[in-house]
Amino acid sequence: MSVQLVEQALLTSQWTDKIQISSPAVEIAKNVVEGSFRAALTSPLTRGLFSIVNDPKIVDRPLAEWFRFAAPSELGPEEQELLRLAVSVACLHAFIQANWTGPNLDVAPLETLTIPAEISENVTTDLLQQKSIEELAYGGEPAYHLAEVPLFLRLAILLIDLPFERCKSFSWWKLRVTRIHEEILDEPVGFPESIISNCDALAPTFTTEPDHAGRLFLEEGLLHHDLSNDRAANELFVRAARETKLEYELTGALGKRTKFQQFDVTQLVLLAESRERDEESDHSDSKALTVSDDSEASNLPETLALNDDTLLEHTQFTSSNSAGTIGRLRELNPAAQPALHPLDQCIILGLCLNIKNTSPVHGLTAEQMSAFVTRVISHPRNWSIHTMALLLRSRLESNRTRTVERSTLQLQALVEQMPTADSSVSERLLYIHDLLLPSKWEMEKELANRYLSLGVVKSALQIFERREMWEEAVLCWKSIERKDKAVALVRDLLEGKKSEADAVTSRNKVTTTSRKQTFDATREAKLWCLLGDLEPAHAVEHYTRAWDVSKKTSGRAMRSLGGYHFAEGHYVEAIKCLRRAVAINPLLSRSWFILGCACLREQDWKGARDAFARCVSIDDEDAESWNNLASVYLRMGDNEVVPEEAEPNDDVTDETNRNVPFSNKTLAFHALKQGLKFSYENWRMWANYMVVAVDVGELAEACRALGRVVEERSIKDGAACVDEDVLDRLVDAVTRAPFDPNEVAGSENLQAVPNPNEGHSLSRRVSDLFDRIILPRISSPRIFQAHAKLLTWQGRWEDAINAHLEAYRNGIAGTIEKGETDVAKWRAGVREVEEIVDILRNFGSRVDGFKWRLQARSIVRTFMGRTKDFDDEPEWPKLVDLLEEIRKED
Repeated sequence: MSVQLVEQALLTSQWTDKIQISSPAVEIAKNVVEGSFRAALTSPLTRGLFSIVNDPKIVDRPLAEWFRFAAPSELGPEEQELLRLAVSVACLHAFIQANWTGPNLDVAPLETLTIPAEISENVTTDLLQQKSIEELAYGGEPAYHLAEVPLFLRLAILLIDLPFERCKSFSWWKLRVTRIHEEILDEPVGFPESIISNCDALAPTFTTEPDHAGRLFLEEGLLHHDLSNDRAANELFVRAARETKLEYELTGALGKRTKFQQFDVTQLVLLAESRERDEESDHSDSKALTVSDDSEASNLPETLALNDDTLLEHTQFTSSNSAGTIGRLRELNPAAQPALHPLDQCIILGLCLNIKNTSPVHGLTAEQMSAFVTRVISHPRNWSIHTMALLLRSRLESNRTRTVERSTLQLQALVEQMPTADSSVSERLLYIHDLLLPSKWEMEKELANRYLSLGVVKSALQIFERREMWEEAVLCWKSIERKDKAVALVRDLLEGKKSEADAVTSRNKVTTTSRKQTFDATREAKLWCLLGDLEPAHAVEHYTRAWDVSKKTSGRAMRSLGGYHFAEGHYVEAIKCLRRAVAINPLLSRSWFILGCACLREQDWKGARDAFARCVSIDDEDAESWNNLASVYLRMGDNEVVPEEAEPNDDVTDETNRNVPFSNKTLAFHALKQGLKFSYENWRMWANYMVVAVDVGELAEACRALGRVVEERSIKDGAACVDEDVLDRLVDAVTRAPFDPNEVAGSENLQAVPNPNEGHSLSRRVSDLFDRIILPRISSPRIFQAHAKLLTWQGRWEDAINAHLEAYRNGIAGTIEKGETDVAKWRAGVREVEEIVDILRNFGSRVDGFKWRLQARSIVRTFMGRTKDFDDEPEWPKLVDLLEEIRKED
């Protein structure tokens, strides 16, 4: 028996005739691959594995102690491991069928167990449901309590955690089990890194076939996506495409999008082509559906038409060539591309998801994603893949007026198709691990939220209550300003007065009077947290009760309590609570962020640094956390204590503390630089970045930052938006270098080394800053003086004189009016007159044809004429003498 062939069949859900049915374990594996879970899970071998220990007290112990998972001794070691693996896969896929793909499952958990007669009355469906949901809670996050047959997922986890020595694919299945487990939790929770590293070790064994390798990398990427590790996910998606030799390129081609369009314009299109696969390696053709664009198949999800009076159903490409495309894809006709292999379609959808996560929210992103989704929808080949593509299209169309109706109706159709048997179980499960298809309850939740966005509150509330999504139901009541209804709902649930939802009653659960006793600890704790949100006056009491009910495992309770203390200004208590929360679930960046802010308020710089560092490690596009991290670095001195008060998101425009090590200033510079990539219009961050860049000597970046601040704030703040000290520093850095770049003082043999932060290299940036950004927007004496200094260094004497004259005209002397009575102001004006005359005297002779004496006399006369009232001041004779000196120089 070739165990590896059977393992590959289980992994790909494709049976091959090369496998001989040589043992009962192989027969069970075949039933699993073909979707016959009832046959696999009710077989004598399976019931032997699931034989419950004969102990009256066993029902009070964890499910792991119920079973010994002993395989028959007549089976060899390889067959025993294969049996455990196949049954684990059967349990996992049965759970997925019941909660993800449909149709309805035809086997119940009690039918798969061997129960001793002495405890048979105690082992009920309700008990199995309750214990399974309790044990599936992980990292302080509860599992969805209405998930069907959760015992199967719990058994799959227990079986796959057993030691395997011969079946090497168990680590791949652990990855798949982990992904499904992640999907049923309220919030994402980190899992051991060994899950990914163990899968990478499979490369020599299971990735020799390109499709196997591509599938493994795709599934690893989807797990990273679930945990918001978008960069790692993107790398794995691209690697998966490379392994399967999928070629794709997002480009443009001429076409029309509306019915009344007269001229062709460039439309986004995804050109993609799968590699040619031979019949032996491509077994998916027997299970994947292939249809043409114009044909329809009854076993595919219904694709609703747009039926719009303006938009076309599909973009009509009128050109057979695409712009800028090279290589083999250039030969593809955008209007008639070949069908992609189903696995490649899954990779395309994965890449589409990552576009959303790694791009800003703007129109181009939606258009990019639409091109990816359209490429998959155009050739439906598998039920699950087509469902996922239609779901993504529905999400993309939900924000556009002309498409929002189809978006909602399409989502509703996808929800309604789940229980139907319009396609086989095996087809629906064929690529389920390669997609991010949501569960039934998540899809219904999405539909309810869509209703809510359209104002259809009653329909949304019905779904939330039927699915017992109480937090969403509470928000629904609050959205229509019925807080009293929300409070009554939560209290009824806690007191056991709330009637069962229809979906639960249909499963013949216990009566509502004993409902409260069936709550698992994490769910009850969540309800107390909801009550705390609704009753701020008793919030601390309710959050503390939630923490106690959960036996100190509810991350939600500590997050809520910490947030409450922070809002009330009790930062020490907030830090204490939030540290507990992040210890339970370290993947929620919001908890880390509030913890960092609380540490800032308490001047715990090390704690704040660690918290904001975790924020950016979870989401490297969190610009606010990057800014706060930089602020912390600038406060961490030698003793990490700074007397000044710290505020989250404050400016660092004051002089940074002298005790701050240069290394910390450099870290702050890089933190701000990273954050600005994702908050380009945040002028406060640019201002902080400018100051820190000057401090670390990155004057080229300081120049760029000053320009951004002026662009953002000049209309509102005028000259105040220019940090004139920084501007002077920039000009000084340029002018202190020799004007001749090859000239080095004190040595004729040395050659000047170009430095972007001084001299000629910086000069180009500073000149552009003046000419393109500052001077067209702002007038200020000091700005003109700085510009004049730069022009003087460049030897542009006439321009330098004009800049000095502009500085004079915008200064005190140039703007003083008749009737001025402020003597101090007048004396300052006198000094400015003397300075401008000296400048004209020194520079005027350098400009051919420039009549500087005439200009100087005019300035002095005009100033004296406006300020005759000060002729009795001691400085007045200076002006008279100055005018006489100019006359004598003629």
